[in-house]
Amino acid sequence: MDAVAEGLWGLADYQEQSGEIGKAVKCLEAICQSDVSFFPIVEVKTRLRIATLLLKHSHNVNHAKAHLERAQLLLKAVPSCFDLKCRAYSLLSQCYHLVGSIAPQKQVLHKALDLTASGYDIGVKLWSCNFNSQLANALIIEGDYQSSIAALDAGYVCATQIGYLELQMFFATCMLHVHLMHWEDESSVERAVAKCDEKQQCLGLFFYNELLHIFYRLRVCDYKNATPHIERLDAAMKADLKKTQHLQQLTKEFDAINESLSRPELHHRERLALSEKQSRIQHQMASLTTFSSTSKGTLEPAYFGNMKRTVGDKLELAPPPIDGEWLPKSAVYALVDLMMVVLSRPKGNFKDCAKRIQSGMNTIEEELLKLGIIDGVREVNLQHSAIWMAGVYLMLLMQFLENKVAMELTQSEFVEAQGALVQMKNWYMRFPTILQTCESTIEMLRGQYAHSVGCYNEAAFHFIEAVKLTESKSMQALCQIYAAVSYICIGDSESSTQALDLIGPVYSMMDSFVGVREKTNCLFAYGLLLMKQQDLQEARNRLAKGLQMTHNQLGNLQLVSQYLTILGSLALALHDTGQAREILRSSLTLAKKLSDIPTQIWVLSVLTALYQELGEKGSEMENVEFQKSRMDALQQKLVDAHSSIHHIELIDTIKIEVQQFREVNNHRSAMGPPMSVNLDIPESVGLSAPMPGHSTTRLVDIDIGNINRRGKRKL
Repeated sequence: MDAVAEGLWGLADYQEQSGEIGKAVKCLEAICQSDVSFFPIVEVKTRLRIATLLLKHSHNVNHAKAHLERAQLLLKAVPSCFDLKCRAYSLLSQCYHLVGSIAPQKQVLHKALDLTASGYDIGVKLWSCNFNSQLANALIIEGDYQSSIAALDAGYVCATQIGYLELQMFFATCMLHVHLMHWEDESSVERAVAKCDEKQQCLGLFFYNELLHIFYRLRVCDYKNATPHIERLDAAMKADLKKTQHLQQLTKEFDAINESLSRPELHHRERLALSEKQSRIQHQMASLTTFSSTSKGTLEPAYFGNMKRTVGDKLELAPPPIDGEWLPKSAVYALVDLMMVVLSRPKGNFKDCAKRIQSGMNTIEEELLKLGIIDGVREVNLQHSAIWMAGVYLMLLMQFLENKVAMELTQSEFVEAQGALVQMKNWYMRFPTILQTCESTIEMLRGQYAHSVGCYNEAAFHFIEAVKLTESKSMQALCQIYAAVSYICIGDSESSTQALDLIGPVYSMMDSFVGVREKTNCLFAYGLLLMKQQDLQEARNRLAKGLQMTHNQLGNLQLVSQYLTILGSLALALHDTGQAREILRSSLTLAKKLSDIPTQIWVLSVLTALYQELGEKGSEMENVEFQKSRMDALQQKLVDAHSSIHHIELIDTIKIEVQQFREVNNHRSAMGPPMSVNLDIPESVGLSAPMPGHSTTRLVDIDIGNINRRGKRKL
């Protein structure tokens, strides 16, 4: 019977290579369904092979799970077969992960760890590393951060015992990820960062580690030290893309040579020359192909999300039997583009940002098509096993669109901002559970759009709605500040009181936030309110402090420009005309660089008042003329925005209504917890739960209205 099994295994291999996966599975299932009994080991190996095929090439996770559970039962009666038992445990754990059954996954992994507890050789320790990484993943989904870190630390100890530096770095990086997610205290996060600062070999681990470092730097608002990390990533991405293109070209040439060599009429001399060329190309291809866990003799991967990807599409985090990746290569590369946008947009590098946004969105849309997400497809139509991977790409897409809205509003391109914001709204309505946490961001952006086009009451409404829709203290604080600024721009006494009620609580706790993002925004709004209340010297002190932090740590040019404009107004009100002139010219330069027309107009209005006070008639007339041209340009953009079919839809003070809510609600339990908007990206190994690594929300990319030096709204 062994010969029969060998024959069917060989036939299954042939069918798989031919792309006939269904036939390959049938060949293997013939062994399991045979009336004649095979040895248990033969059946176990066959069922493992079937499960691997199903996970790699289909969405039929439950079918794979059934085969693995049967294999596990058979293995109970077998005293040895350590490696087969470990493979069965590992694959079964992945199946439970894909169907969202965390309790049985943990049970399987604890049994697996018991199996490896008494072994001391390298093979046993490697499997222990595998199981600890998967256990950490399962624990994170349950929100058990401390136990997850303990599992990862156990893996780190195993890797240290066998002197495997690369695996040590894998576990250290995963621990950093958990610390970024949980963030109990900054010192523990700093220690986790320091532990990851050694060099890695796997390309996937390099990307994972560098991106986590960027998330950390962004979280603590250390933009300066985030830049070298993204520059290294960008260089590595371009080098890998170049290498991939070269490999594709060589493969194409290699296939053409093989086709030529198959011609029987080929002359001996030509055949010899082609054979030499074939050998040369084969050598070049081998030198470009990195080590992969899919090499002969190791367990084939159950690709996360069941996407049919080639070896070159996988960015491995660690050697086998970890066999894991954080995200698919396309998602990682889109994330690199996104990080470039996040770091470049506040500096006003909009041309490069636009290219990166388009590049990232093109990549994501291609991957969504591969997942079957075309027009008309909604989340209720998705296979359960495809939900997490779809969520990864959809969350990235929303991040790109959010940055596009912010960039367009900064440049007063209101119609383009409308288009991107409507896209976000439409995606949310189609995938309301997966994108549940995006609802708050959409409301925040609706508020920023409404504020930018002068609809301050509507802006305040949407900002306050955004506060209600998020559990993030940071997001709540920022949106309260934004709402306060909108109320200040309304200009009446009641609105000022409402602004104070919003700013006060944030001001009292602003030192409790990680980084200075909330603090700089709060000082900006609070200084603006003090200025309106005629407490000019105190306003100047608060604003000067906020400007220093914004300039030194955030580098957000629009916020710097707006700070400078208010400080210039204050200097003029306090009759410090020399300082006022210097500050306002700097502000105007920045506003021009950003194409920020409302801030330009605001600066010009204050400069006009300055020239009037100094009696510089020529400068005043020149300034007024430029101000008029800017106002005409803004007015035309506002007319275009108000006449758009999307304008009322976006500013309307009603919440987004999701269609088919009842049907969606019935799927919530099956789909698991929603992802979070702040790059809470799931991954197959090293933690598949949300990770609040950083926020791409705008800092204060909103004009604060035309406010004169006395702090009143200018009509």
